[in-house]
Amino acid sequence: MSHIENSEQLTRPFREALTRGELVVQKCNSCAALIMYPKYRCPSCFHSDLGWQAVSGRGQLLTYTVLRAGAPSAFGAEPPYAIGIVRLEEGPQLAGRLHPGPDGAWDHYRCDGPVVFAPAAPEEVAQRPAAWFAAAEES
Repeated sequence: MSHIENSEQLTRPFREALTRGELVVQKCNSCAALIMYPKYRCPSCFHSDLGWQAVSGRGQLLTYTVLRAGAPSAFGAEPPYAIGIVRLEEGPQLAGRLHPGPDGAWDHYRCDGPVVFAPAAPEEVAQRPAAWFAAAEES
């Protein structure tokens, strides 16, 4: 099996959950650590008994950037678009796409502000399997 096939097999449950409008992270069935990004062994206890767990999708936007210039065509996304690093309520951090506001901009996001998982359409997930987030109300 090639490295690409291994990688696709490892991330398949994550991608399938995104297609269903759910956000999941790996969970070590030995020490209960939540893991993101998917791995073959738990980074906490090095056990290989890993599963998947749904998470709330609520988190904190640690940082983000808006890409306005075109990337190489292999990336396939039309600018502008925004990418952020989110620390989930449950602990793991991940990179995700940020939905623009009604005006098409991302001015309503702020670092350390709350965000919530806001699933993209299945056809978007099929093309770019990433978690999407939207700004959330301050609590």
